[in-house]
Amino acid sequence: MRTERRPLAMFDRSRHLIECNGDGQMRRTAVCALCVALLASPAAWATHPTINVQGELVAIYADKAPNIDGVASENIWARAQALVTHDPRAATDLTIRAVYTDDRVYILARFPDPDENRTHKTQVWVPDQDRYRTGTDREDTFVIKWSMAPGSVDLRVDADRPYKADIWFWKAHRTDPSGYADDKMHIYSAIEGPNSRTVISKRGLRFFLNRPGDAGKSAYKTMVPAERNGDTMPFYAPRQPEGSRADVRAKGIWRDGAWTIEFSRPLVTNNSDDIQFHIDQVYQFGVSRYEIAGRKRNPKLDQPWYGAGEITGPLSLRFQHRSVANR
Repeated sequence: MRTERRPLAMFDRSRHLIECNGDGQMRRTAVCALCVALLASPAAWATHPTINVQGELVAIYADKAPNIDGVASENIWARAQALVTHDPRAATDLTIRAVYTDDRVYILARFPDPDENRTHKTQVWVPDQDRYRTGTDREDTFVIKWSMAPGSVDLRVDADRPYKADIWFWKAHRTDPSGYADDKMHIYSAIEGPNSRTVISKRGLRFFLNRPGDAGKSAYKTMVPAERNGDTMPFYAPRQPEGSRADVRAKGIWRDGAWTIEFSRPLVTNNSDDIQFHIDQVYQFGVSRYEIAGRKRNPKLDQPWYGAGEITGPLSLRFQHRSVANR
């Protein structure tokens, strides 16, 4: 078999791939470090034939729904294309796949993480003040941010135009024990709203980021200690979510230095605070390893980028017709 000669590849400091073709001309392609390894190794191409580096996530049809358990052992996940995108704030690659059934969409996310963080804002007793203070621990998270408008939309927190986004916010401490992700919204507007945060756009315009939860009850509640109950105690307790806020099932497992997180939601919820999926349309989204709240990096936290996350992308989701998947 004749082996195709591939171009040499190397990285510059902006983490873009630079390819040198036969006449010495260079061109840049926005891909992540994993994709560079794949380009450099023909054997890796054979091992990972479904890597997609173009920013499009293709959901394939599944006759049987995968279990939402964080294991992702079903064969359908191996058949689904893997989209790899780089999160610069987390300095890591995020790998996502998608499948769908007649009535639900499923997203699988994987990323390396040397530590499993399953506590959040632990209350620490301060003896000389006779009270608890909030600790610096922050849970591991993963965010999927969907544009709720058709067409191309800048979903970043420094966008120059307003937008609304549907947020699927998996939290290792607060939502994972109940088996859900927090279903919320981002309302990015020039009009200040309740509990909104002021942010400055790329062009220096003032916007407000509001992050309301969907209608219903969240998958956790806060616990305010009335008196001392040990040196430390949790600030949150799990509970069964209700209403539109209970639309997104999710479960994550940390093993061997990496997280595997599975999401599932009905294609159509008929809730005004949710994106509605139709398999003949394309949907824009982004993902983030950290909470996206418009805050600055805080070096005092165990995870300094918590609350200061930003989406990768832009990415898009397309549903492959079931007739193609069954060939």
